[in-house]
Amino acid sequence: MLYDLTLAISYSYPVPSVNSRTVMRLTPSSIEGRQVVRSRMIRAEPAPSEKRDTMDFFGNAMTTAVWTEPVEALRLTLTARVERLAPAQELDLSAPLASLPQEISLAQDIGTQSPHHFIAASRRAKPGGAMTEFARDQLRPGMSTLEAVQAIGHALHGIMRFDPDATTVNTPAEEAFDKRHGVCQDFSHIMITCLRGIGIPAGYVSGFLRTRPPPGKPRLEGADAMHAWVRAWAGAEIGWIEFDPTNDRPAGVDHIIVGYGRDYDDVAPVRGALRGFGAQESRQAVDVVPLDDPAAG
Repeated sequence: MLYDLTLAISYSYPVPSVNSRTVMRLTPSSIEGRQVVRSRMIRAEPAPSEKRDTMDFFGNAMTTAVWTEPVEALRLTLTARVERLAPAQELDLSAPLASLPQEISLAQDIGTQSPHHFIAASRRAKPGGAMTEFARDQLRPGMSTLEAVQAIGHALHGIMRFDPDATTVNTPAEEAFDKRHGVCQDFSHIMITCLRGIGIPAGYVSGFLRTRPPPGKPRLEGADAMHAWVRAWAGAEIGWIEFDPTNDRPAGVDHIIVGYGRDYDDVAPVRGALRGFGAQESRQAVDVVPLDDPAAG
């Protein structure tokens, strides 16, 4: 599926900010077997005094921008054309869950995609307690790793309620799980914690989700969204798989990948520092427009 992607984020400040520095992880990258990026660009208004494009440890595209002059308002615009490839329809070649620890121990690669980086606790996904017990309750003898991932994702979707007003970006996974509500970030951190608790390496995927309007209704400009879902390492034969617990399904052609990390901290879309005072205001609009789907509204 080929998409034109547009993201606009605007910030306004009560007084002009000075010495602003922003790190952006917003641009999709080409990923073998999953997506191909035809073009991508980030524009900033006003133009920054300095701008540098690099890659982080996990291979995610990263743009750093600095403004040395006072800034009263800032607008960031991403435009990209991305082809999302359909996942191959394969048999379950994942490792038996019981033998996954051995497969992890035999994994010699310690590069960016090594399962060893995704098995231990991270700041926002710490195995143990109620979430690990919940994960264990979903298991049955003889399960494959893929079956375990899907069972836990399905069970979480069944008990959690999507509520955009229930949590903030800083809400701990433990609190969201205890209250049984949250947004895609919360669903993902909870599932990552559950999977790590039973020995499955798991990480966070940041990206965009194409939303589909109700039948007979036009798509609304700016109504698509940034999104988060989960990846899990299912053994040497099959490698990494991706599951969207918010929508209770494997990630597919509607999911455009921006970045991989251990949790949100590794792939926060925009993070920065500035000198000023007062609360900033921000707005965001996303358009994910399919170019080769005749059924799209």
